[in-house]
Amino acid sequence: MKAVVLAGGYATRMWPITKHRPKMFLPIGDSTVVDRIFDALEADNRIDEVYVSTNERFAADFEAHLADSDFEKPRLSVEETSEEDDKFGVVGALAQLIDRENVDDDLLVIAGDNLISFDVAEFLDYFEQQDAPTLAAYDVGSREKAKSYGLVELEDDRVVDFQEKPDDPKSTLVSIACYAFPAESLSLLPTYLEDGNNPDEPGWFVQWLQNREPTYAYTFEGAWFDIGTPESYLDAVAWHLDGESIVAESATLENASIGENVHVMDNVTLENTTLDHAVIFPNATVRNADIRRSIIDEGTHLEDLDLAGALIGAHTTIKNGS
Repeated sequence: MKAVVLAGGYATRMWPITKHRPKMFLPIGDSTVVDRIFDALEADNRIDEVYVSTNERFAADFEAHLADSDFEKPRLSVEETSEEDDKFGVVGALAQLIDRENVDDDLLVIAGDNLISFDVAEFLDYFEQQDAPTLAAYDVGSREKAKSYGLVELEDDRVVDFQEKPDDPKSTLVSIACYAFPAESLSLLPTYLEDGNNPDEPGWFVQWLQNREPTYAYTFEGAWFDIGTPESYLDAVAWHLDGESIVAESATLENASIGENVHVMDNVTLENTTLDHAVIFPNATVRNADIRRSIIDEGTHLEDLDLAGALIGAHTTIKNGS
């Protein structure tokens, strides 16, 4: 079995934090978003190859990241795009990867910005049991949230209806961009695209597929975060830290108050500062500040500020509220 980790997006909703780094590299505790996925795929002996589908802009970043890691399975498969407007859509890019890499095996497809609480091995157990296209589904608990995802309707775990980003959701059970496809189902991708169907979200392909062959859903409880906004990233960090905080040993703290769910990285200097639900990247300096639910990128210098819900780009200097 093969796996594809989708990492081709540009994460424009999280700029400037993700303008020059893939959002999959954002830290979650001592790991990163994508490394949590790589760990799970590395541990499952059914998966013999992992293709990391990314774009030309971030290819070198992924190459360096994988070279510095202990992972043996992942290797890059680069889309010929370098900016948002060039993208083929997820389904289009997946079809190109299958053709480019001559994939003729069952395939696990998982978004690299997914933070999930279930065991990927259990998802694959369920897929093997059904021997049919399978998606992971999660109850987001809000019809407003459900509007942003693919809505799933089930009968005895079989998908009987799938609506991508509906205006009026009938329920709150959504697909989370984790799919497993038998090789025979993947052979239908060219037909899907040649017929002019939507090349963007995998959910459109699933919607088309479930009308042609039995498709099943693996439902799970616990936690799931689609890390596409600063808010969802901070929520994922808070879930992982569970009220605790991480402060690097190399950080310098003088009269600093560290609240809940704070991650302070290497060589950060904090003076007369209060932090709560915040992520501070390396080599930042923060003085005389109150920072809440904010992300402060590396090399930043902040003084005399009260920030809530802020997103401060790298090597920025802001003093006296300017």
